[in-house]
Amino acid sequence: MTISENSSRLGKLVTISTSGEVAQAFIPPALPPMPMVQMDKLYGPLERANRALGRLDGIASILPDTPLFLYMYIRKEALLSSQIEGTQSSLSDLLLFEKEEAPSVPINDVVEVSNYVAAMNHGLERIRSGFPISLRLMREIHGILLAKGRGATKQPGDFRHSQNWIGGTRPGNALFVPPPPESVLDLMSDLEAFIHADTPAVPTLVKAGLIHVQFETIHPFLDGNGRLGRLLITLLLCDKGILKEPILYLSLYFKTHRRYYYDLLQRVREDGDWEAWIEFFLDGITETSLQAADAARQILLLFEDDRAKIETLGRPATSALRVHQLLQQKPIIAIPDAARETGMSSPTVAKSIQHLRDLGLLREITGKQRGRMFVYSNYLSILNQGTEPI
Repeated sequence: MTISENSSRLGKLVTISTSGEVAQAFIPPALPPMPMVQMDKLYGPLERANRALGRLDGIASILPDTPLFLYMYIRKEALLSSQIEGTQSSLSDLLLFEKEEAPSVPINDVVEVSNYVAAMNHGLERIRSGFPISLRLMREIHGILLAKGRGATKQPGDFRHSQNWIGGTRPGNALFVPPPPESVLDLMSDLEAFIHADTPAVPTLVKAGLIHVQFETIHPFLDGNGRLGRLLITLLLCDKGILKEPILYLSLYFKTHRRYYYDLLQRVREDGDWEAWIEFFLDGITETSLQAADAARQILLLFEDDRAKIETLGRPATSALRVHQLLQQKPIIAIPDAARETGMSSPTVAKSIQHLRDLGLLREITGKQRGRMFVYSNYLSILNQGTEPI
């Protein structure tokens, strides 16, 4: 479809003076796009996305311990989303940090990932309590996202009061210059209105795709926009009842296709090409849903197989199964922590850990005699799929 110059799909450029130079900032039109998104070529991708989401939701409902799976899956998403922004942390680094152990990367990298976990959990708790997705909630989540670490000086919880830009060293050579700060509140208020508008002609997944691009284009905060924009997708789908559990995160898909992702955002801004973006977005939901469902199945089979191995131990099996249950939530443990959390004595835990090592389930990772840490390797390897640093 050819978009004419007078189409309301196209935003406008405004001249700004910032950082000692003149530049062109982009102001997007309000949603929904006009003319509306042409759905004729999108019904197939939409149907596949809905079917894959339904399958994922079904698997989530039969997991023996859904909160446990979510506990780890949310941490994986936090890691991936932060990696897109340049952190070099790993899942093991985050788990060690949460146990107050030293990670192998700069502490600020892990703090950023830890902030993301806290921000995500806050958002999920708020919408589950009936709080609407709103500018207030976005600011709350942002405040937690940037509470500690590198972002703490970037106005956590507050829309920006100065100009930002994407790519380049200054506005004049940037790849994209978002709206000037005095436009942010009005643009975000329009976006909030669209989120809550009754739009029966716009399928919910398509609406989530529209909202994501608009948020990224407004870039309302000085820092953390990408992470919050990705998180917003899952919050929207949970809020609309598309997902019963917050089990879909698109960061791995965006990380894998990041160049094409950024190109499509620009095509929306420059050409009004919403259709190409929506097809990509729907394909991402399908691919990500199938990956998450497959990971859940792999984890279920691993736990069942390992439980069967432990049951062959005879009398020591009871204690070893309790340690195995703990490992499903915390795949990196130390003997004192495991003793405290299971209520068993340290010698009993140490014997159980040795049994699990003999069965090939656990591996010691410090190489030290004191303060030893043990990792549930096969479990962590499933969770680690796709988390190799960029």
